[in-house]
Amino acid sequence: MNSLFRFIGRGAALSAALLAFTSTHAANTQSHVVLITLDGFPAYLWNDQSIPLPNLRRLAAEGVVADAMTIANPAITWPNHTTLVTGVAPQKHGVLYNGLVTRQGVGRPTKNEPWADKARLVRVPTVYDAAFKAGLTTAEVDWVAITKPGTINWSFSEIADANGELPREMVAAGVATEEEILSAANQAPSGKKLSATVRDELWTRAASFVFTKHRPNLLMFHPLNTDGQHHRYGPGSPEGIAALTLADRLVGDLVHAIDASGLRAQTTIIVTTDHGFKKVDKYIYPNVVLKKAGLLQTAGATIAHCDAYVGAQGGIAFVYITDPARRAELLPKLKELFAQTEGIDQVLDAETSAHGLGMPTPAENEAMGEIILYPKAGYAITGAAVGDVVSGPTSNYGGTHGYPNGDPELDGIFIANGAGIKKGVKVDRVRNLDVAPTIARLLDIKLPTADGRVMESVLGK
Repeated sequence: MNSLFRFIGRGAALSAALLAFTSTHAANTQSHVVLITLDGFPAYLWNDQSIPLPNLRRLAAEGVVADAMTIANPAITWPNHTTLVTGVAPQKHGVLYNGLVTRQGVGRPTKNEPWADKARLVRVPTVYDAAFKAGLTTAEVDWVAITKPGTINWSFSEIADANGELPREMVAAGVATEEEILSAANQAPSGKKLSATVRDELWTRAASFVFTKHRPNLLMFHPLNTDGQHHRYGPGSPEGIAALTLADRLVGDLVHAIDASGLRAQTTIIVTTDHGFKKVDKYIYPNVVLKKAGLLQTAGATIAHCDAYVGAQGGIAFVYITDPARRAELLPKLKELFAQTEGIDQVLDAETSAHGLGMPTPAENEAMGEIILYPKAGYAITGAAVGDVVSGPTSNYGGTHGYPNGDPELDGIFIANGAGIKKGVKVDRVRNLDVAPTIARLLDIKLPTADGRVMESVLGK
């Protein structure tokens, strides 16, 4: 890492902005905001003082910390990351899955494109779009719903671009090896892929390097290991706690790089998450329910035909009727079918319930199903259609998210520290809807499309 701090900042050529709005407001080019999301970090684990998180607790003690942060529905990674940077709910920004879901026609299940271009996926401007348009520089490391945005100067994506500017600079500087970059790009000749912990460490090096060398006004950084360990072993497990302590160390590494850059006094650090977590030990197989009802047919593990299909996301699922001409006929039958299914807690008509949850109706967004399913506590919904078991024990799966955002176990963390932030303040609750407008205020830029509000209780002079 010592080679990292030999670099000084320099400018970068800006590509044309791809925004639907304009602004003549002069941005503050001397300000820097680093937004860190520790994936799947529930507020109740943060509030457990026995978990050793020295770097995060120092940031909290010297800045502002919330007891809890209200997230958006669906309580999934990409929708909530998009709310964090747009200041609007999924009803408006349109991201409902970890990817772009489209309907494929009568008799066919939906299709999910995880790396669809941001222009197809996100329906409103983001705070990084606004920063770029205002003449500020932007960077991202494993942010999501951000493929080919046109408004990011330096990028190290989840599946790295081995020929990208930032990865190549890291190799040239000795901050990463060629093998690491190829493995991160899934292009290693050996076929080797990085483990979750090694991947997060590499991403931390990328975030530290880009901040030190290029000094972006806005850097978004998203390590993932916490989410993976909580999914497999459950939140609060020894493995999950170890993942949190590793995440704390990585945050400490990035803060050290910010300190070493000489820009700490001009930098605001915001640490948050996308969702909390619940423990589970049982699966529900709603596509098997459809199969047993004669509404879905399989050929081996493949769905050969379906009158209805369930897109599962752990603590939430959407039911799709594939033939619009049959919606009136099938909707009441499907509601009754799933109301009688073991482990299902809520069966909601999306047409009448989605807006109340901050999500769009099927008429507004084809990624939304006709029915919303929520499972009972202890259950997760999976999309498999193999076999004839409707519910059963999970395997290598101890936790999930997606449940209604009013569930306190879905509350997330929020910490702010540094330039423009009050010191030694604790607040009761914040909303992730308000993060983007607050970042915009810190950077002196406009985000007129946001529904969220600036967190005045967090900001100092």
